[in-house]
Amino acid sequence: MVNIRETATQTKPVLQMQGITKTFHGFTALHDVNLTIYPGEVHALMGENGAGKSTLMKILAGAYIADAGEIRIDDRPIKMTNPGQARDLGIAIIYQEIHLAPNLTVAENIFMGRELTKHGAIDREGMRRKAGEILENLDASFDAENLVSTLSIAEQQQVEIARALKDKSRILVMDEPTAALSERETEKLFEVVRRLRNEGIAIIYISHRMEEIYALADRVSVLRDGGYIGSLEKREISAPRLVEMMVGRPLEDLYEHKRQSTVGPVVLEVTNLSDGRKVKFVSFQLHAGEIVGLAGLVGAGRTEIARLIFGADKKTSGEIKLQGRHLNIATPDDAIEQGIAYVPEDRKDLGLFLEMSSHENIIMNVLVREAKAGIIDSNALSKITNDAINNLQIRLASPSIRAVDLSGGNQQKLLLARWLAINPKVLILDEPTRGVDIGAKSEIYRIMAELAAKGVAILMISSELPEVVGMSDRVLVMRAGHLVGEVGGSTGEKITQENIMAYATGAREVEKS
Repeated sequence: MVNIRETATQTKPVLQMQGITKTFHGFTALHDVNLTIYPGEVHALMGENGAGKSTLMKILAGAYIADAGEIRIDDRPIKMTNPGQARDLGIAIIYQEIHLAPNLTVAENIFMGRELTKHGAIDREGMRRKAGEILENLDASFDAENLVSTLSIAEQQQVEIARALKDKSRILVMDEPTAALSERETEKLFEVVRRLRNEGIAIIYISHRMEEIYALADRVSVLRDGGYIGSLEKREISAPRLVEMMVGRPLEDLYEHKRQSTVGPVVLEVTNLSDGRKVKFVSFQLHAGEIVGLAGLVGAGRTEIARLIFGADKKTSGEIKLQGRHLNIATPDDAIEQGIAYVPEDRKDLGLFLEMSSHENIIMNVLVREAKAGIIDSNALSKITNDAINNLQIRLASPSIRAVDLSGGNQQKLLLARWLAINPKVLILDEPTRGVDIGAKSEIYRIMAELAAKGVAILMISSELPEVVGMSDRVLVMRAGHLVGEVGGSTGEKITQENIMAYATGAREVEKS
C-alpha cells in the first residue's frame, strides 16, 4: 500500500486533501481522510455506499465545509467555502444524475452562468463557435446547436465534460459515470477519459465496478466507514485486495452465507415455454430451498423467461405448474396471488416508486391483504415495514424517507422487502446486485441464503459469473432462446465459469460433435 504516486515524470500533486473531517448532527461522515491527486492521472475513489466518497467530493467542490483538515491546490492552502470558488480553481464535478437544461442548446448549457457577451448582449454565435471547438476535441457526434433534450445520456455526459473543459478545469470528478450507459457508450466514455488524462487533467473516478477500475485507473484510494484505508498503484490493483480494503474481509468470504442446500420437492415446473420470439420451448424445475442460476450471454432470453412466468409478457405456448397445480397466469396479479415474486433488473424504472416513501414501497403489494372490512390496518402495515427494515438491514433514518433518496443497495433491499411481504413460494431475481456496492452485495446474498433455508425456491438471473458460481446450487444456461445446458446438481459437471461459458457460447456442442 502506498500514499504517494511512484513516478519520475510527476513530482508535484495538483490536489492534496489532508486530515479531512466532517460531522453531521453528531454523526462522523469523514474522519482524518487523506487524498493526493496528480496531474494526468485517473485516480479511482472506491468504497461502499456510506463510506464517505460523496461527502469528500462535496467538500472539494465547496458544497460542504470541512470541520477539520486542509485542502491544497498546487501546494497552496485553500479555504474552500463555496462551489463558485471551486470552479474558479479549476475543479468540476460530473454527478451521476445529469444537471442540464433540456430545452436549451448544447452551447447554452456549456456556457450557462458564464455566457459570452458582445456589445452588452449575449454572444450566441461566439458561444456556438467555442462550444463547437470543445465538442470537436471530444470527438462528439452532435452539434452545439442541438437541444440537450434530443441527446442520449452518454451525449449529455459529454456536454457536462465540455462545460468543465470550457472552464479550464484541471481536476475533474466523475461520479458513477457509466451507471446508465450501454457497453458501446461506456467504451466511448473511456476514450474521452483517456484523452483528457493525456492532456494533463487529473480525473477522480468514483465507481464500484471492478472492470472499469482495471481499464482506467492509474491509482485507487479506498474509504471505509468515513476513514481512509489506503491507496494502490496500478500494478497492485486486484479484486481480492480491493474488496478486503472496502469491506474489511477477503473476497472469498463474500459468499460465506451460501450453505449446502437441502433440496425439497418441486415447487415450480415450466414445460415448453415460448413467447414466439426470444424464448423457445424452455423446460425446467425449481425445488424448494434451492438457488438456481440462470446464465447466458446478453440476448439469450433470460429476462424474457422471467417475464413470461410472472405474467408480464404473454406466452404463446407452454405450461407452468406450482406445487403440481397448473397455473393460468395472464397478468402479474395472477402470479402474485399464487406466491410468485419477481424483482426486475431495472429497479428505478420497473421496480420502485421513487417519489413515494420507503414505507409505501414496502407495503404496496399487501395493502388489500391487510385491509379489514375495507379499512386498512395501519398497525399491521407498520409492523411489516419495521420488520422488513430490521430483517433486511435497510439503512434509512425513517420509513418516511423517499426511495429516490436511498443508496443503490438500500433501494434494492427496499424492493426485495416489498416482494418478501407476500411470503413468496418462488422468488425470481433479475440481476439482484446490479449497481450496488460490495457490502450491499454480501447482505443481499445473506438474504437469499436465508430465504432458501426457509424453503423459498429462487431463480437468479445474473450476468456476473462469479456471483452465479458463488451462489447457485445449479445453473441453467441459455443461448439464443433455448435452454442448452445445466451444471451442478446431479449433472456431474462442476459449477465453474468455464463450464457455463462453454454452453453459453456453443463450445460444448462443438466438443460433443
